[in-house]
Amino acid sequence: MKKISTVLGLAASLLFLASCAPDQPKDSASSSSSTSTNASTTETSAEVASGASAKTYSDPSTMEDQYDIIIVGSGGAGMSAAIEAKDAGLNPVIFEKMPVIGGNTNKASSGMNASETKFQAAEGITDSNQAFFDETLAGGHGTNDQEMLHYFVDNSADAIDWLDSLGIRLNNLTITGGMSTKRTHRPEDGSAVGEYLVTGLSKNVQEREIPIFVNSDVLGLIEKDDQVTGIEVSVEGQDAKKINGSAVIVATGGYGANSEMIESVRSDLKGVVTTNQEGSTGDGIKMIEAVGGYTVDMDQIQVHPTVQQDKGVLIGEAVRGEGAILVDATGKRFVNELDTRDNVTAAINNLPEKSATLIFDQGVKDRATAIEFYQEQGYVVEGTTIEELAEKMEMPAANLTATLSTWDQAVKNQDDAEFGRTTAMENDLSHGPFYAITIAPGIHYTMGGVKINTKTEVLKTDGSSIPALYAAGEVTGGLHGENRIGGNSVAEIIIFGRQAGVQAAEYVKNLK
Repeated sequence: MKKISTVLGLAASLLFLASCAPDQPKDSASSSSSTSTNASTTETSAEVASGASAKTYSDPSTMEDQYDIIIVGSGGAGMSAAIEAKDAGLNPVIFEKMPVIGGNTNKASSGMNASETKFQAAEGITDSNQAFFDETLAGGHGTNDQEMLHYFVDNSADAIDWLDSLGIRLNNLTITGGMSTKRTHRPEDGSAVGEYLVTGLSKNVQEREIPIFVNSDVLGLIEKDDQVTGIEVSVEGQDAKKINGSAVIVATGGYGANSEMIESVRSDLKGVVTTNQEGSTGDGIKMIEAVGGYTVDMDQIQVHPTVQQDKGVLIGEAVRGEGAILVDATGKRFVNELDTRDNVTAAINNLPEKSATLIFDQGVKDRATAIEFYQEQGYVVEGTTIEELAEKMEMPAANLTATLSTWDQAVKNQDDAEFGRTTAMENDLSHGPFYAITIAPGIHYTMGGVKINTKTEVLKTDGSSIPALYAAGEVTGGLHGENRIGGNSVAEIIIFGRQAGVQAAEYVKNLK
């Protein structure tokens, strides 16, 4: 794992603090601060942002030899677990291998799926846990672990409430591919969910005085008598130390940035750009396998259809969820843009150029404020008119004009006769200026990982659990089956991260 000096680690920490507020985009899609007139929500957003500004990571000299619960990984799952464990009266610690916290959660864009929530009810949106279950199962081609999936959907609304209780309000609703209704919850200003979530969770971790040690290379799990008893870790490049823990939670994320692991199970993905942060290298999977855990679905790797190729930046599904369409090089639509990610990806790969263009208007740009970040990075092409945009994109202007005219009529009639799209059709694309972003598929998410049960206990092949060992988030496998629905990963890290903290705390209390 990556080892970085103390000086560089502290510098990176300061850089993180300056960039992690929702209105200061970094390398993921974030956007401007809320313009809501709701005073209480605006104050909450401000508190979340300002809370991170005082955040400092723990000095390695303060590291103890024993903690109640050791958490490996500081993304959404790890921090949620730590908060629940601390609130249960225990003494957790977080070890993070990178110089800043947040992991892939920092890069999450579209939002967090949940059903039967108070925010849906406030907007008059009718939804049900059963519909959420059925559509996720269909999206995974019926291969999802259904016990895990039931727990997931049944606890999704409570996870939204829990975040709200922490000052992390996700009350702006949109839709993602494969879903029939608005159940994707975003920050109030419509910005990307990831950095907002990391900032809010970090603030709560800090308030609880939970130590976080960054630049921590966890070399492996320690076990005695078939029970996990701690970790071996090198912090800031120092000699490895053994840290004892009554329970260990592994929340290290997936392996989307490990090209060797990807290619070993999917040779067809060799050389494909990844949206993953560099720390997503499958370390947690390897350390769990070393103590008897096993993996499922390792060859199930999601390729996201809309990725900017130069830097592997995800163009979030919320852009299509707010009304954008996809066209080919001739300016014509070729797919239902909000079909499941695997189907949209296949449609793009079947084009001669194996790339496509997102087309949207000022209305979409106003509603999906993450686009501001894409524009700052130079990914967005603008035209005052459709014809001007077509010229800049080197597309036949007559085709693009006809495509938008047909689409606007489909929105008016609520009938997409061409491709059967039924969602995100509330607004047409008639409000200039007009915009385009060139995209192609990229490796985005690894559905495979270690096998756990609904208590987040790590399982052996015989079905028994490994005592004192828990896992949550993308390091685990089975929930999503062969295809993940957009917005479900953020829900997963919160729902099962919380569960890991609760269950580990209960386990430790029973030991005392």
